[in-house]
Amino acid sequence: MSEIAADGASRLALRQARAIPAVWWVGLLAAATWFAAAIVTAGWPDVYDLDYTPLLTWLQAGLGAVLLVASFGGTRLGRFGRKLRYAGAWLVAIGLVFVIWQAVTAKLGLLPRPFFTAPQKVLAAFVDDWPRILLCVYYSLRLLIVGVATGAVLGFVAGVAIGWSRLAHYWGHPLLRFIGPVPATAWLPVAVFVFPTSFSASVFLIALAAGMPVAVLTWSGVTSVDSGYYDVARVLGANNRFLVLKVAIPAAMPHVFVGLFMGLSFSFAILVVAEMLGVKAGLGWYLQWAQGWAAYGNMWAGLILMAILCSSLISLLFRARDHLLSWQKGLLRW
Repeated sequence: MSEIAADGASRLALRQARAIPAVWWVGLLAAATWFAAAIVTAGWPDVYDLDYTPLLTWLQAGLGAVLLVASFGGTRLGRFGRKLRYAGAWLVAIGLVFVIWQAVTAKLGLLPRPFFTAPQKVLAAFVDDWPRILLCVYYSLRLLIVGVATGAVLGFVAGVAIGWSRLAHYWGHPLLRFIGPVPATAWLPVAVFVFPTSFSASVFLIALAAGMPVAVLTWSGVTSVDSGYYDVARVLGANNRFLVLKVAIPAAMPHVFVGLFMGLSFSFAILVVAEMLGVKAGLGWYLQWAQGWAAYGNMWAGLILMAILCSSLISLLFRARDHLLSWQKGLLRW
């Protein structure tokens, strides 16, 4: 049996290798785009003084060289090569964005300064201000993890209770309908008055923003479970604890993850407001600080970092969903 499995795996690998063309033409286009961005950056004079133009040129040219090599790599690059090929169209688009961005800011000065700054200013923010940026990322991650985890746990427990228990539904459903439509930012005065520290008030706002969609969708998932599952489990002698833990919660998990995705997105929207409550660091605080000093290069750097952080956390949540809900892969198209 092991020989048959090994033979099947080798045939699959051979078919995948044949499916990958020898030359990656989209990669060549992406490499040409990034080389063009480097040429525009270095060869076209700037309309005002900018630092780090040589460094930006080398970075763009280096990425173009990597893409050029990858275009002829074929199957030798393995998993990295497959992911790179999948992102080929995006690499072309981002290269074009850099060409246009460089042209309308540093080269032609068409966009008003300092609100729309050149890529060199954003790169300067990362190079010159990286200790403060790293500290802000740490503070924001700490606040997000504590707030989202607290809201997700409380929302999950509340959703299961409201969906399962009639008594919890009687008391909890009106509260969800009353609190749910109110934006988390509207509770800012209450949070400042009730909580003793700015960190705990910020955690409350983020937990509220993350917990409400988790509670509502968990409740919806529990109530939408087919009653036939419960009947079969009761016939086999299951008690209420088994029905909740082994039937209701697993069946509701797809709804729970939808709530988690929504809650994580809402928490990032609340982050800037939450970090107005007297904190000394954080990406939301960094955005306000940069705007106050008219350091718009730093502000754009903070926005880029927030987008990367949000995308990374959502990707981790997708991985957790794929692992926990692997039994669904035969039922749904992912």
